[in-house]
Amino acid sequence: MANTTNGGPAPETPPQLNVLAQYIKDLSFENPNAPRSLSPSQQQPQLNIQINVNAKPIADNDFEIELKLEGKAETAGSVMFSFELIYAGVFRILTVPKENLHPVMMIECPRLLFPFAREIIATTVRNGGFPPLLIDPVDFVGLYRQRLAELQAQQPAAQA
Repeated sequence: MANTTNGGPAPETPPQLNVLAQYIKDLSFENPNAPRSLSPSQQQPQLNIQINVNAKPIADNDFEIELKLEGKAETAGSVMFSFELIYAGVFRILTVPKENLHPVMMIECPRLLFPFAREIIATTVRNGGFPPLLIDPVDFVGLYRQRLAELQAQQPAAQA
């Protein structure tokens, strides 16, 4: 531990989270029943949206985080539209304790990417002829806890 000039301990370097790049890795939109799907409907469409987060190291302190959003709107058993977006970012994470690194990558990084992915989906759906789809904010802490619980439930089954 280094000492400062007044004899006290040197201040610790605060954790850093830097976004080095953001990009669309994959984008797909399908309107398989157009123009029929574009006509006004009396029914609200049934929406199903899946969200996944993946992380992989690309250098010592740099990580690629992928936010994958898949969705489908159906009415009366017919697909109105479907989309898939993989929106990614490269993050530099410094001076974060090792036990906190995984939660930072799986919670904080996708939280920073989400507003951009949400806008891309809203614009894509609007350009497909529908009202913009504004996805509700995502609780990435809850999503992270849910995934941990699923993994813990699978471990005893795998060991048996």
